Amino acid sequence: MHIIIDDTMPSMTLSIPEDLHRLISKHNEIKWSEIARRAMWDYAKKLNLLDELLKNSEMTEEDAIEIGRKIKEGMHKRHMEKLDETDN
Repeated sequence: MHIIIDDTMPSMTLSIPEDLHRLISKHNEIKWSEIARRAMWDYAKKLNLLDELLKNSEMTEEDAIEIGRKIKEGMHKRHMEKLDETDN
């Protein structure tokens, strides 16, 4: 049986809030670096999927901001109309 240890993996140091540190310190049996690694993989895969979906898009960041503004305006208008309905 041969065991190969890969020491070529880069390392990363994270800063975490003190209250989070207190919570995770209670569970030394958990490999927190593995939890963090999996969470980063999941997030990175989602970003990669978004990149793939958008690579041929002609929409600019300004277009996206404008669409977001219009959505917010529509939501605000709809909520205000519902408030008016409840007042009557």
